[in-house]
Amino acid sequence: MTKLSTPTFHILAACALLAGAGAAGAHVSLPPGGATVGSEYNAAFRVGHACEGAKATTGLAVRLPKGFVLTDAQARKGWKLDAPKAGSAEGEVRWTAETPQNALPGSERGEFVLRGKVPATPGPLWFKVRQDCDVGSVDWAEVPAAGSTTAGLKKPAAKLDVVAQGVATVDVRDAWVRQSVPGQSGTGAFMKLTAPTGTKLVGISTPAAGVAEVHEMKMEGDTMRMRELAGGLELPAGKTVELKPGGYHVMLMDLKGAMTKGATVPMTLKFEDAKGAKTTLELKLPVGAPEGAAAAAPAAGGAHQHKH
Repeated sequence: MTKLSTPTFHILAACALLAGAGAAGAHVSLPPGGATVGSEYNAAFRVGHACEGAKATTGLAVRLPKGFVLTDAQARKGWKLDAPKAGSAEGEVRWTAETPQNALPGSERGEFVLRGKVPATPGPLWFKVRQDCDVGSVDWAEVPAAGSTTAGLKKPAAKLDVVAQGVATVDVRDAWVRQSVPGQSGTGAFMKLTAPTGTKLVGISTPAAGVAEVHEMKMEGDTMRMRELAGGLELPAGKTVELKPGGYHVMLMDLKGAMTKGATVPMTLKFEDAKGAKTTLELKLPVGAPEGAAAAAPAAGGAHQHKH
């Protein structure tokens, strides 16, 4: 079982928004979430659409980054696969459509999958990918000069975050805490969670509140009731679970002070997978609803009841 005392992965949730936006803009990217040092990782490269001015993707070539050791690559029907032998730590894996009819239309999304072992050292791992089309090609190979955000890059490489033992590989996006006023005892926190291999959110802690729990809100008759998810919140593999006003959310009670807009709130998320391995994730959540979220949030002290 992984020890909880191992170093944790620090994320500023506000910056994660920018990093996510960069990934979303990339036409070739990896699924949300990271990989634990030294582990086997299924790299599913997602192609969003064809090159500019083209109608279809006819080839994809992935350069193996330093420290990544190839195990195998998945064949695609109607595509020729060229790959280094198993155990290779360099070279490229290439898929080429055998006929124009086998090419990936620009209106469709596709995945090209390879598997390998990630490095034993934490940090971002950059996969540079060349996308060939019926007209032109794009080399998704840009990496930031410093840091790991792809914000501002026009042709970013596909990024995988390799994290230390004990650090959750869960992807966290659009995280925020609702503002509060002096004297208010509770508020909520919201976010989108994606676990690449599946896990369960079993606990939360923050120095900003005496109690932090995952709650759900449900209508019972004509009354909205809120209760703690005592057994934790399941995060199915690859599926995004949203904690939002009116649904699942983090309830912060016995606040130690007012949550003022522009401040940040440190928070630790605790996870446990089906094998009993425990991991944590350290976050810093911005206070204040992002654009479009405020209207969905009930007013502080709104008409709902706790039920335990």
